[in-house]
Amino acid sequence: MGMSGLKLLKYVLFFFNLLFWFCGCCILGFGIYLLIHNNLWLLPFLPLGNVLVIVGSIIMVVAFLGCMGSIKENKCLLMSFFILLLIILLAEVTLAILLFVYEQKLNKYVSESLTTSIQKYSSDNSTREMWDSIQSLLQCCGVNGTSDWNGHPPASCPQGPQVQGCYAKAKQWFHSNFLHVGIITICVCVIQVLGMSFALTLNCQIDKTSQTLGL
Repeated sequence: MGMSGLKLLKYVLFFFNLLFWFCGCCILGFGIYLLIHNNLWLLPFLPLGNVLVIVGSIIMVVAFLGCMGSIKENKCLLMSFFILLLIILLAEVTLAILLFVYEQKLNKYVSESLTTSIQKYSSDNSTREMWDSIQSLLQCCGVNGTSDWNGHPPASCPQGPQVQGCYAKAKQWFHSNFLHVGIITICVCVIQVLGMSFALTLNCQIDKTSQTLGL
């Protein structure tokens, strides 16, 4: 690969990371918006806004290292970008394995946490916001049904005799969208591997070019 190939690889990696930097900005901005205006919850102990802020910030930092490392042909930044992507990829694989192995325990823990949080609905504003968001979004009521509210369901509960509990509704949604979630996850992993490959190739090519030029 000559100088033209090096430049092509450099700019491909740069624009590749620039795109992800903008994606990170959008995710961060949306997370901040949710925290300010509509505090949706991913789990009983985990606001969705916080998750998006953390994910968006990580994407921005990693993409920034990739952009600067490629455009400046800086080996240190490129290797930092490679190592961070590798750590994130290993963390994702580890998390997927843990979720698979401890699926039953996680389901039980989430169900118990939701049941416990119902008791705090009247006394805790964040818990009230969480339940109102979940019930409005999924059109469900309580953990297992309307009976969880002891005959006094909140206004966010939909009306009707066939109203499902939020736990069963959430599992039903996940299983119905499992294929889409799997495809998105695989695509993300492939993109990460491509980014690592580009960074490593560019890093090696910088070494070869420096040796050729006698630097």
